[in-house]
Amino acid sequence: MKNIYLIGGGGHCKSCIDVIEQENKYQIKGIFDLSDNIDKNILGYKVIGGDHDIENYISKENYFLVTMGQIGNPGKRLDYLKLNLTTIISPRAYVSKNSTVGVGTIVMHGVIINANASVGKNCIINSKALIEHDAIIGDNCHISTTAVINGSVIVGNDTFVGSGAITKNNTTIPEKSFIKANSIFK
Repeated sequence: MKNIYLIGGGGHCKSCIDVIEQENKYQIKGIFDLSDNIDKNILGYKVIGGDHDIENYISKENYFLVTMGQIGNPGKRLDYLKLNLTTIISPRAYVSKNSTVGVGTIVMHGVIINANASVGKNCIINSKALIEHDAIIGDNCHISTTAVINGSVIVGNDTFVGSGAITKNNTTIPEKSFIKANSIFK
């Protein structure tokens, strides 16, 4: 198994741990979080340092995943794009063989990514989200739980789509948009 280090120790980290464990490709070696949390355990994994300690773990053998959530904008998640990021896809998700998922992205349990869809780098595709055929999700996006991105929709970079939001086919969501939970984007 390959080594992986997680960056961010909040609630989203816990969900990511579950997916990583089920994917069974990486061994979680530690978590980087706020200095106040060093030496604490998160679901059995130790917080080994803060941001200033990450550089001590950079090597070709070590992979990283940004496990801090994204509400509103990608903000702090962008600070880590130069690390050796990996892509995590839940074994309980469906990703069409004709679709692509960018590096640093996590695809959570119950997600469906259909034919010819493209998901960018450093994204969170959260539990039970649906990305339909020919949709394009830009970089640094968070598609929240049960959100529906319908066919041929383009989601601009750095966009947050709230839980239960639905898009109309063939629409474009501009970069840095915030789509409220349970809303319909036309």
